[in-house]
Amino acid sequence: MKIIKKILVFLLIALIVIQFFHPEKNLANGPFAADISTVYPVPAEVNNILKASCNDCHSNNTKYPWYNNIQPVAWWLNDHVEEGKREVNFNEFGSYRIAKQYRKLLEIKEQVEENEMPLTSYTLIHNNAKLNEQQKSILINWADSLRSIIRSKYPADSLVIKRTKN
Repeated sequence: MKIIKKILVFLLIALIVIQFFHPEKNLANGPFAADISTVYPVPAEVNNILKASCNDCHSNNTKYPWYNNIQPVAWWLNDHVEEGKREVNFNEFGSYRIAKQYRKLLEIKEQVEENEMPLTSYTLIHNNAKLNEQQKSILINWADSLRSIIRSKYPADSLVIKRTKN
C-alpha cells in the first residue's frame, strides 16, 4: 500500500512540475505573401470553411482553446499543429513547388472525400469544424478547380514530382 501511495505522490508532483513547461504557440501576424488566397482565388465560402475547419492546424496562426494551458494537453495539441503544418500550410502554400501544390490539392480533395479531415479528435471538441455534405462538395470542387488552373498554367512535366535516389 505504501508503494502505491509513493507512486501517486510522485505522479502528482510530476503533473505539477510539467505545468511550467509549454511549447511555443503557433501565433503569427499576417498577411502572408505566400498565402493560398494571395496566389489563387479563394471564394468567401471556401475561406470560411478553411477558417472554421482547417486553419488551426494548417496555418501559421492557431486559435488556442482554454485547455491548451494544461499539460500534457498543450504538447499533444502542439504536435497536431506541427504535423498539420508539415502536411500543408495554407499561409505558405504559394512557396511550394508547383508539383507540390498540385499534389497537395489532390490530397485535400481525397482526405475530405474520405472523411479523414478535419480529424475526429478535433471535431469532437470543435463542433463547428465538422463538414456537412455541402461544405465537403464546396472544398472538393474548389481543390479540383485550382488543380485545373495549375494544369492550364504550367507544362505537364512541372506537375510531376521527380524523385531522385540518394
